Amino acid sequence: MPTSSTPAEKKITLASLGEFGLIASVTTGRTQPASTLLGPGDDAAVVAAPDGRVVACTDVLVEGVHFRLDWSTPEQVGRKAAAANLADVAAMGAVPTALLVGLACPADTDVEMLQALTDGLWAEAATAGAGVVGGDVAASSQLVLSVTALGSLGGLDPVTRGGARPGDVVAVAGRLGWSAAGLAVLGRGFRSPVAVVGAHRVPEPPYAAGPQAARAGATAMIDVSDGLLADLGHVAVASGVVVDVRSAAFSVAGRLADVGQALGVDPLHWILTGGEDHALVAAFPGPVPEGWSVVGEVRSGAAAVLVDGRPYEGGPAGWEHFSR
Repeated sequence: MPTSSTPAEKKITLASLGEFGLIASVTTGRTQPASTLLGPGDDAAVVAAPDGRVVACTDVLVEGVHFRLDWSTPEQVGRKAAAANLADVAAMGAVPTALLVGLACPADTDVEMLQALTDGLWAEAATAGAGVVGGDVAASSQLVLSVTALGSLGGLDPVTRGGARPGDVVAVAGRLGWSAAGLAVLGRGFRSPVAVVGAHRVPEPPYAAGPQAARAGATAMIDVSDGLLADLGHVAVASGVVVDVRSAAFSVAGRLADVGQALGVDPLHWILTGGEDHALVAAFPGPVPEGWSVVGEVRSGAAAVLVDGRPYEGGPAGWEHFSR
C-alpha cells in the first residue's frame, strides 16, 4: 500500500562521489579556448604563451570572509572568484587565457552545489575568453577557493603600478561603488534593489579595457578590488607620486543615490572606497581611450592620494585584511 509521503532524494556528497569523480563531473564536455593546448586530465595543463611570457596571479576566497552562501548562489560565488583573478590579469594589460582552481571543502559538501560553483567559474572564464585548465581538490573544515589566472601580453609591455608620472591623467573604466552598496544592503538584511545586490554577487570587470589601455600607452594601472583610494595608494607608492582625485568627476547613478539615501550613506563614499567592483584605474600621458573617464591627475610630491587636493576624511580608504 503506498505511503502518504516519499523519502527525500538523498544528496550526493563529495565523500560518496570522490575527488576524481568530482573532477570528471565538472570538466567533461567543457569547451576550451584555442590557447588551451592541453586541458584537465593530465599531470599539468599546457597553455599557449606566444610571446614567451605569462602573466600570473592568485586569489584565495574563504567562505564567511569573501562570500556567504546565504547571500549568493554557488554559481555567483564561482563567477565572482573567477572575476577577481581575471581582472588582475587585465590590469596588467594582458588578455586572460586560463584559470587553475584549488578547492577545499568538507567531505559532506553537496556535489550539486560544487557543480553549480564550477559552472560559475567556467561561465566567467568564457566571458573573458579563458578556459579552466586544471586544479586540485582537498578536504577542509570550510569551503575555500584558490584561483590562479594566467594571461598573455600579446607582445605588449606589462602595465605595472610603478610607471605613473607627473602630468598624467587618472582615468577609470568600469563601475565603482555598486558592490559596496550591495554589501551594505545585504548587511541590513535586504535583498533588493536587485541591480545593486547583484553587483556585489557578480562583478562585471571591463576585461577588454586592460589591453586597450596598454595599447593606448597607459603608464600605470590597477584593478579596484579594495577601494579606489586604497588601490590608487599602491600606485602612488610604487610610482613615487601624488594622485589627486576630483570628486566632481564622478556621477552618482540614481540607484546608488536611492540606496544611499535609504541607508544614510553618502554614495560618493562607496565610489571612492568600495571594493570588489573590479573596475580598472590607470594613468595616461595623454587622451584616454574610449570607455575611460578621467577622474584626476598625477602630480609630483611625496607618495599620497588626495581627494580635491586634501587627504580623504570620510573614513578608511578601502578594505584591508587583518585590520578589523
